[in-house]
Amino acid sequence: MEQKFPLPPFNVETAKQKVQLAEDAWNSQDPVKVSMAYTVDSEWRNRSVFVNGREEIVQFLTAKWEKELDYKLKKELWAFSNNRIAVRFEYEFRNDQDELFRAYGNENWEFDENGLMQKRYASINDVPIKESERRL
Repeated sequence: MEQKFPLPPFNVETAKQKVQLAEDAWNSQDPVKVSMAYTVDSEWRNRSVFVNGREEIVQFLTAKWEKELDYKLKKELWAFSNNRIAVRFEYEFRNDQDELFRAYGNENWEFDENGLMQKRYASINDVPIKESERRL
C-alpha cells in the first residue's frame, strides 16, 4: 500500500510539513514526481480545467511547465482539519514571449488515509509583472 507521510489526521506541524513537501515537489518541475503524491484516481480542478488521475496529472503538468518558464512557487498553510488542508500560494514564471507573471491562488486539498491527495481544487489568477517586481 502506498503511503505519503505525514498521514492524516493533521496537526499544525504535520500540515506544515505536507505543504512544504508539496512546494518542494512542484518546484522540482518533475511531473511524475509530483503525480506520486496523489491517488491514482485523484480529482483536480485547476482554474477551469478538470484533471482525473495520475496520468492526466503528468500530462497537465508537462504542458504547464513547457509554457511556464523559470517557474518558482511558494505555498503557505492557510487552514487544516483532520484530512484536509487549505493553502495560499504564489508563483512566478516567464512565458515564451519573455513576459513575466505572478500567479496568486488558493488550493483546497483532501487526503486519503494513506496521506495521498485525493482531491485538489485550485483557484488561480495571473498578474503581469516587471522584472523589478519579482519576489521569488
